[in-house]
Amino acid sequence: MIIGSQKPIEEIWDMVKDFKKVLVFGCNTCVAVCHAGGEKEAETIASLIRMRAAQEGKAMEVNHMGVMRHCEPEYFDPVLDEVRKYDLVLSTACGVGVNFLSERIGNVPVYPGINTSFYGAVEAPGRFVELCAGCGNCILHLTGGICPVARCSKTLMNGPCGGTNKGKCEVSQEIDCAWYLIVERMKKLGTLDRLSEVLPARNWSTSRDGGPRRVSLEHIREYEEREEKKVEQAGGKKQ
Repeated sequence: MIIGSQKPIEEIWDMVKDFKKVLVFGCNTCVAVCHAGGEKEAETIASLIRMRAAQEGKAMEVNHMGVMRHCEPEYFDPVLDEVRKYDLVLSTACGVGVNFLSERIGNVPVYPGINTSFYGAVEAPGRFVELCAGCGNCILHLTGGICPVARCSKTLMNGPCGGTNKGKCEVSQEIDCAWYLIVERMKKLGTLDRLSEVLPARNWSTSRDGGPRRVSLEHIREYEEREEKKVEQAGGKKQ
């Protein structure tokens, strides 16, 4: 899931202070799990903004609401007309949600209420760890299910560097050496010999450096197009 953390209230206030009507718009999926951007957090942020506005003597209407996800129109489309009534939307979704909503809301600015951190998992209650870099060319089958792109401090692809020490990274003793973890895991799996295989140089074209990436599921697109044609032929509207 996508992990994020709430921006400091001082930064949030600096973003919203010049607007008269503000909606704090929560996202109830990924960032809600990490207690950064769900509807409850949106309510708290809205309260803090109202209190700050009162302290500053500013007349400001601040409300909050939430939907399941900001990255899918089916969730925010039903409330989009209501959202457009505000001068500013402070989204507590990840950066994907802010981008996606900004493209569809019209002339209302959408600002981020959280800092998007990484793709990760719940390591323990209240603690999250980065496990994937979204590089678009997954090699976990070659590395025992442990990602060196995200988890090695140097993103090394061919084994540990000379700085590893007793399973820890030279960057910090708090960081596990990813390649130590990979080797130990592959020992347990009985696949350690795979690390001796000579592999071609990694293809990084699927990573971020080639510009914004897209995935198109053609069978879904074809189905949608067929349904739209059926509706047009029937002279009706798609529900």
